[in-house]
Amino acid sequence: MVHFIDRRLNGKNKSAVNRQRFIRRYKQQIKQAVSDAISKRSVTDLHKGESVSIPARDITEPFFHQGQGGIRQRVHPGNDQFSPGDRIPRPQGGGAGSGQGDASADGEGNDDFVFAISKDEYLDLLFEDLALPDLKHNQLDKLVQYKTVRAGYRAEGVPANIDIVRSLRGSLARRIAMSADKKQQLKQAEAELAELEQAAVPDELARRALLEHIAELKQKLAAVPFIDSFDLRFRNYQKKPEPTSKAVMFCLMDVSGSMDQATKEMAKRFYILLYLFLSRSYKNVEVVYIRHHTQAKEVDEQEFFYSQETGGTIVSSALKLMQEIIAKRFDPQEWNIYAAQASDGDNWAEDSPLCAELLARQILPAVRYYAYIEISPRAHQSLWEQYQQLQASQPKLALQQIREVSDIYPVFRELFKKQAA
Repeated sequence: MVHFIDRRLNGKNKSAVNRQRFIRRYKQQIKQAVSDAISKRSVTDLHKGESVSIPARDITEPFFHQGQGGIRQRVHPGNDQFSPGDRIPRPQGGGAGSGQGDASADGEGNDDFVFAISKDEYLDLLFEDLALPDLKHNQLDKLVQYKTVRAGYRAEGVPANIDIVRSLRGSLARRIAMSADKKQQLKQAEAELAELEQAAVPDELARRALLEHIAELKQKLAAVPFIDSFDLRFRNYQKKPEPTSKAVMFCLMDVSGSMDQATKEMAKRFYILLYLFLSRSYKNVEVVYIRHHTQAKEVDEQEFFYSQETGGTIVSSALKLMQEIIAKRFDPQEWNIYAAQASDGDNWAEDSPLCAELLARQILPAVRYYAYIEISPRAHQSLWEQYQQLQASQPKLALQQIREVSDIYPVFRELFKKQAA
């Protein structure tokens, strides 16, 4: 039997094999710890690793031990009062311990095992079982279209791909290399024969030897094939992968005066989670950032997360700008369009019906999925009520509410969980 021993070095003298086995075995406990820890992290730390704590009782290893069956007779060392078979009476009353402090109510300790996971492990656990909805036929990481392109030449192939010019060029080079020396010798031998025949008394033996040498050289030259299988060159083709579809995510964030700093912080946490999920799970997904108060503006990532602009609230301005951008840059026939809107729900009463109308007539027919997240501990506002009426006839529209920081990750998982096939 052949044994393979993996002696590759691991970072900080850790065993990567044992580490991955540990993560698989205690995956549920680690995922729960990651879910609990994300609400305690700052916005700038969401993409870093994490130290998670697992109750020590959950990491006990299985072990073999001798069972309690069978007949046993045992006398412990130092026993001077009992004989085998004697029954020891139970002590009366509770025993007094020597330790200090109060015991736990359930009789178990609270010792935890602290386990540090890397950035990649943290993100894999964070976004496991998540996917962009309605990508059944256009998944960027699974469905790939291949285009056949030229990729040089090869020595083997089918006759239909043979390159005649390239093959004849190789044949000429081979024949020159194999016959150049023999042609030089033949030319020299023929010159010597002509000189010998012009002599007054030709040497018959030398003449006969030259004739035999010339015949041998001509025979060797005739044996050089005009073309050989070694000379053949075939056109080579390769399949180049090309994405069959493209995806874009619109991030619409309310930055009006009703959105206080804590509410904006929760919105930023949600969008950072969304950005990390897209960049981690998909390739070449474009992200369009839109901030709005009474007016909407397309911004870059830096301004979206760190600008301090504020004002009144007209949500329809963001929806109109999104519709204009789709019409100019993102053809729904070629793009998978998604949107995530975060707001506290506060809006002009006359503007909320307009928002529902824009969604129903222009935006929802063009998008794959539209998520509205209301960040507020209060009762739902008019915007939610209008969207909720629309949701009954529009399965692409999803509504969720975030009341506190601990709700962000569960809401995010609910919005982007994998759909059943």
